[in-house]
Amino acid sequence: MSAAAALMLALAAMTGLSQFHRAALGVIAPEVTAELALSPALLGAANGMFFAALLAAQIPVGIALDRIGPRRVVAGLTGLAVAGAAWQAFATDGPGLLAARFLLGLGSAASFMAAVVLCARWHQGAEMTAALSRVFAISQAGILLAGAPLGAAAGLLGWRAALGASALLTGACGILWWRLVRDDPPGRPAPPRKAETLREALAGQASIWRLPGLPRVLAMHLVGYAAAATVLGLWAGPYLADVHGLDAAGRGWALAAMGLAMPVGLLAIGPLERRIGSRRPIVAWGAGLAAGVLLGLALLPGAPLGLALALLVLLVLFSAFPVLVVAEARSLFPDHLIGRGATTVNLAQVLGSALLPLLVGAVVGLFPEVAGARPEAAYRAGFAVLGAALLAGLAGWLLLPRGAGR
Repeated sequence: MSAAAALMLALAAMTGLSQFHRAALGVIAPEVTAELALSPALLGAANGMFFAALLAAQIPVGIALDRIGPRRVVAGLTGLAVAGAAWQAFATDGPGLLAARFLLGLGSAASFMAAVVLCARWHQGAEMTAALSRVFAISQAGILLAGAPLGAAAGLLGWRAALGASALLTGACGILWWRLVRDDPPGRPAPPRKAETLREALAGQASIWRLPGLPRVLAMHLVGYAAAATVLGLWAGPYLADVHGLDAAGRGWALAAMGLAMPVGLLAIGPLERRIGSRRPIVAWGAGLAAGVLLGLALLPGAPLGLALALLVLLVLFSAFPVLVVAEARSLFPDHLIGRGATTVNLAQVLGSALLPLLVGAVVGLFPEVAGARPEAAYRAGFAVLGAALLAGLAGWLLLPRGAGR
């Protein structure tokens, strides 16, 4: 296996694992909620804690990626991920689940940003966008694993055993990462990285915030991924259970279909960018169409299962555009600040991914249960909130300054 192929395999495995952990609660949410007596707000908080940990870790992770290198940073954090994955399998109450999800988020905090840094070191220009698209597309296997396979495993073994197995999988991916990843391509000398004091490291971090065009990128990145992730990773499962009566296996297949839509969209992004020649309209159309789907789910009472599933799949398909936001962000910062720049931009995505599940959980929780299930109106209100958030991000993308020469 070539060094480039080995790197792609390791990146896909580690980012796919992160996707699995982000989405794992979605298909088993009704069973976890029942056993641990979780309210909708607490369920949203449990999912949000994963992203809260990512948020807390981004700045130190960015500095570490630049100073230590992705190989050692990700390998070290994987131990925390193993512990968090095991802990959530043994959680006995809501606070325990929240703590486990937070630890799991810390362990996953460098996975995606390490992929950005490594793709930037191994590839240049359009090749970087293509490499990132492939990594993110293949990583959607984690979403698929968190769908039908996890639902089937939970049905056969129980949700605790299924999540316990994920701890073993996490450890195996950590070993694979250490064996296959190198921070720089063979035959190309590593760029000089002068030692930095803590003050210099923080000054480099601060310089990222002054880059022209950054607010526009942050506005879109705040909600572009988080809206679809909130549905796919958390609320699609309860919605399909409460409104359409699907069991764990049925929800798993539905989430698997949604998960398949993401790599299809990601693999189409590169050719579409080359054909159009600009990222800006693709991002705008993707965000607008995704917002339209969410508002359709919100404004169509009594939608049949087939239509609801079609709209959920389209939501994920149209939400492949954030990879272009990442590529746009990469063009803003210099090579020696790749790690800090990538994680700074990722702060917006992680913040949105932490806050939107909490917001939707609070909105859904306003509607009392009827015969043990939340009414359709509760979920329609949640979809409306997500649609409005995407439209706000789209306004920032279109209206905020693009920066000098852009």
